[in-house]
Amino acid sequence: MQMGDSIFVFLATVMVMLMTPGLALFYSGMVRSKNVLSTTMHSYGSIAIVSILWIIIGYSLSFAPGGNAWIGGFDWVGLKGVSFKPNPDYSGTIPHNLFMMFQLMFAVLAPAIMSGALAERMRFSAFILFTSLWTVIVYAPVAHWVWGVGGWLRELGALDFAGGTVVHISSGVAGLVLAIVLRKRKNANTTTPHNLPLAVLGAGILWFGWFGFNVGSALSLNDVAMIAFVNTNTAAAAGIVGWILVEWFLNKKPTMLGAISGALAGLVAITPACGFVTPFVSILIGFIGGAICFWAIFSLKAKLGYDDALDAFGLHGIGGTWGAIATGLFATTSVNPAGANGLFYGDVSLLWKQIIAIIATYLFVAVVTYIIIKCVSIFMPIRVSDDEEALGLDITLHGEKAYHE
Repeated sequence: MQMGDSIFVFLATVMVMLMTPGLALFYSGMVRSKNVLSTTMHSYGSIAIVSILWIIIGYSLSFAPGGNAWIGGFDWVGLKGVSFKPNPDYSGTIPHNLFMMFQLMFAVLAPAIMSGALAERMRFSAFILFTSLWTVIVYAPVAHWVWGVGGWLRELGALDFAGGTVVHISSGVAGLVLAIVLRKRKNANTTTPHNLPLAVLGAGILWFGWFGFNVGSALSLNDVAMIAFVNTNTAAAAGIVGWILVEWFLNKKPTMLGAISGALAGLVAITPACGFVTPFVSILIGFIGGAICFWAIFSLKAKLGYDDALDAFGLHGIGGTWGAIATGLFATTSVNPAGANGLFYGDVSLLWKQIIAIIATYLFVAVVTYIIIKCVSIFMPIRVSDDEEALGLDITLHGEKAYHE
């Protein structure tokens, strides 16, 4: 075990933890003032529920031996055998329980991201039950497929350096399914952010935490980690440029909301590729990520008519999909010998593996998410009433207000 690696991953873990409160600020700034606290509760509810489930069963099902290609085993239920001693299957230089905590922060963030799609209309009780089931039945299997020893996508050779498929595609697709099932909000087309500076602050915290998310996934402060560091910041900057240029051309004005949305689009897009591509390529990935997410939010969503309230699918689902494809195009072993060469470096097979991973994740997450939410609806109402929606979820569900005159 190396003390330097342990300190590095510890700091990365704390930074990733900060992303969920940052997401709460980002989301709550974009909803109406009567729904600020209910939106924030989704993120903090995810921290509470997933933190407990991860210890009980989630980590074991994601990473433990004794399972199969589809799901991990039960050897680490209740963290039995998960101690300070490193586990060489994942890292021989940091404590096993530190690796577990690092992965916990990813698991917490996924349903928090997903909650952006259902903001302002889902009952908190239904959200908590759904999140509990989704974490165990959806997130844990996908994490095992991609990162767990013996997982079928890992064995296939699909690449996801820091969660483009596991976190962003899975949460984005799940959010889209929930948005469709819950139906549109009343007056959804007339809503505007009630506190844009709050959203800007949240986006800044997310950008900061993303360095822990991406760079920390190297599990050591080595050459790959530093490439991931450079790529992460570069893609975020390029995402702003890509989004703003399209917005400026089409709407004649560059907006602050567009700038922070573009940054997040670039960050999502580079996440699966950050440890496998060159810094120059990260500019291209981020730029296209910003432009394509703008299209998804302002064109695709309007044409298909779904109400993804805070664009969880538009940013994370679409951005993560582009990032996974880009990994298959631009990955190179000159950056990371443990990776593979993509299409533009002489090997088309990686691109096909990435496409298989994308399709499998979309299908599994969409189908199982739909089944879970339909099962939850049997036992409790999942959507607030029209009167509760009109009054605001803060006062009707939680009995409090964010602002007092």
